[in-house]
Amino acid sequence: VRAAWRLGAVAARVRAWRPLSQAAADGDGAAESGGGSGSGSGSREAVERLVRAHPVVVFMKGSPAQPLCGFSNAVVQILRLHGVEDYRAHDVLQDPDLRQGIKNYSNWPTIPQVYLNGEFVGGCDILLQMHQNGDLVEELKKLGIRSALLDAEKDQDKK
Repeated sequence: VRAAWRLGAVAARVRAWRPLSQAAADGDGAAESGGGSGSGSGSREAVERLVRAHPVVVFMKGSPAQPLCGFSNAVVQILRLHGVEDYRAHDVLQDPDLRQGIKNYSNWPTIPQVYLNGEFVGGCDILLQMHQNGDLVEELKKLGIRSALLDAEKDQDKK
């Protein structure tokens, strides 16, 4: 029953997914881990600040350097394939309030969660689908990020 619910939820999320409507503001910084501790780290306002702090934000288990679950690792690898190195990563295992707060914020029950320009994209399954069908290249372009896969295609064309 749970598997059927998850498949239904994923299918609904895929159908409901829509492209981002605007480019992100310029931002800089490197991937960082840690959800932060202290009171209110899982509050809607605190989560909103984290989601909007950078054009690409990932809530995951572990860090980009050491993902602690296969799905978080897959998200990191997809971003790496596209050459996305400048993003914010928050380790939800370091902060139980943040872990629950991000689930409440997105109304999505699983981790990892990916946000582009402050908008919830989905988890590993959605990001993988976007990677496979080319939507991720387009969404990154809207953020001013050129996918490294475009350069790889050029190199292949030259051969």
